[in-house]
Amino acid sequence: MTSLDVLERFEENSCVMRYTTAGQLLNIISPREFVDFSYTVGYQEGLLSCGVSVDWSEKRSEFVRGYNHPCGWFCVPLKDNPSQSILTGYIQTDLRGMIPQSAVDTAMASTLANFYTDLRKALQKE
Repeated sequence: MTSLDVLERFEENSCVMRYTTAGQLLNIISPREFVDFSYTVGYQEGLLSCGVSVDWSEKRSEFVRGYNHPCGWFCVPLKDNPSQSILTGYIQTDLRGMIPQSAVDTAMASTLANFYTDLRKALQKE
C-alpha cells in the first residue's frame, strides 16, 4: 500500500477510504487504487474491521481501479499474552485489467508479505 486517504466519514466507526498500491513485477501490473466502505469496531477486546469496494465517481488516470469483494480483518489479543495479538485477514480482491493469473498470484503473495512485514515494523516502533 502506498497511500491511504479518508474520502468521507459517516460516523466514528465508518468511512469511505481510497488506498493505492505501487506497480508490481516491473509494472507488468499497473498501480491500483481501491475505494472501499470500511467499518471498524471493538470486538472481544480486539478489533473487527470489514469493508467492500464502492462506486466512486472520481477516478485517477494513473491507476487502474481494483475491486474488493466483502472482506474483513480481525485483531484479537492472545489470552496468554495480551500484549500480543493475532491478525487474521479475509480478502477477495479483483485487481481488474488484463493481467495473467500467474502474475496476479505472484504479486498478491509478495504484496501481502510486505504488508505484514511493514505492519510488524510499525507496531514495534510504538
